[in-house]
Amino acid sequence: MAQGMTTQSITVVGAGLAGCEAAWAIAGAGIPVTLVEMKPRKYTPAHHEAGFAELVCSNSLKARRLDSAAGLLKEEMAWLGSVCVAAARRCAVPAGGALAVDRDQFSLLVTEAIRTHPLITVECREVTEIPEKGITVIATGPLTADTLAARIAERWGGGLSFYDAAAPIVTLESVDMDRAFRASRYDREESGEGDYINCPLNKEEYEAFHEALVSADTALLHDFDKPPVYEGCMPIEVLAKRGMDSIRFGPMKPVGLRDPRTGHRPWAVLQLRRENAEGSLLNLVGFQTNLKFPEQKRVFGMIPALRNAEFVRYGVMHRNTFLDSPRLLNAGYQVREEPRLFFAGQMTGVEGYMESAGSGMLAGINAVRALRGQAPLILPRETMLGALAGYISDETVMNFQPMGANFGILPPLPEPIRDKRLRYGALADRALAALKQVMKAQGFSGPQERSNQE
Repeated sequence: MAQGMTTQSITVVGAGLAGCEAAWAIAGAGIPVTLVEMKPRKYTPAHHEAGFAELVCSNSLKARRLDSAAGLLKEEMAWLGSVCVAAARRCAVPAGGALAVDRDQFSLLVTEAIRTHPLITVECREVTEIPEKGITVIATGPLTADTLAARIAERWGGGLSFYDAAAPIVTLESVDMDRAFRASRYDREESGEGDYINCPLNKEEYEAFHEALVSADTALLHDFDKPPVYEGCMPIEVLAKRGMDSIRFGPMKPVGLRDPRTGHRPWAVLQLRRENAEGSLLNLVGFQTNLKFPEQKRVFGMIPALRNAEFVRYGVMHRNTFLDSPRLLNAGYQVREEPRLFFAGQMTGVEGYMESAGSGMLAGINAVRALRGQAPLILPRETMLGALAGYISDETVMNFQPMGANFGILPPLPEPIRDKRLRYGALADRALAALKQVMKAQGFSGPQERSNQE
């Protein structure tokens, strides 16, 4: 045991995806863990449910395919025993090539797994100070409560901020199906009945909608300066202001779809994706927004299929804060200057649900290694988990911004492959081979059977 690290338990602060994965990894290694969560006593502006691992924006965990960056990330996590990937696969809803979940069921499954684990103790309280003793994983998310956020800023010189946004949700029964059709792009679907509901617009309808969107009133953002908007969650009205065709080539692209009523590709399309297992609630895909609530009903109601739509949740926008991780953390999510402390989740600068969860898994693994006096486990950069950890800890990165899983952060193949899908497949094969080698060397149990290939 390393000097000064005599405690036989580990604390995890925050029960979002990252905190749950950290606690699960620690307990899985046979180490008692205390998971501290302030809900339901206190909520952030974006959280509303008491359960753990609450999904606050989209209910999509992105692509399933192994030859996609998101699919590879989830497969690596599944091999390492992810509680979130296992839960997601159990409560998946049809979404074409994506792994989308019933968000309430997802939270319920993760919460149940955490609360019933014999080595995990859950404490409901707000943490307002950085723990001064013991190995601790801080996974309080991009909306860390003000007091703790201030303490983190005091110790490490402050953080960086950007705005994140969520899309509205409508009821299925309120969608005019005479003006919509079911289909997935390029006929990629699971259910056989069309995993997405497509709301088409002709050229005239689209141009009127675009004009209303760019001139609509947005909600005011109070109490802080306006930091950048993360590109991956760009509000639809901000994107629309980049040009008449910006959203028609973005969230409303009609590529891969054909309207059965006309036999032709629409001019533009809004896709609706299942929000729950029953399919009674639908998410407006790519329609993150900061419009005022009455404006959302007015403007989005200009889409023919949504003229009488019932909104059960309007889109919202909130501030996310992340650390200057390249100056603070190593690739084990460990604080360089204080190795008993770890950070995990979106506050480290990984962007996305599974990216956040993956960072929590590695932070948990490395918290156990710190307890045992071992050096942190640094995964190869050829793996997606390792590449993300390498990105957030790269001291040469100057204008640090959040990063999601993508093949661009992996080292290139020795021999170039022109075909993109073949190249991505080769990168995925290389990643899993590298991870398998590490797992064998470290004594991890063998990788699970692949269950997400198409």
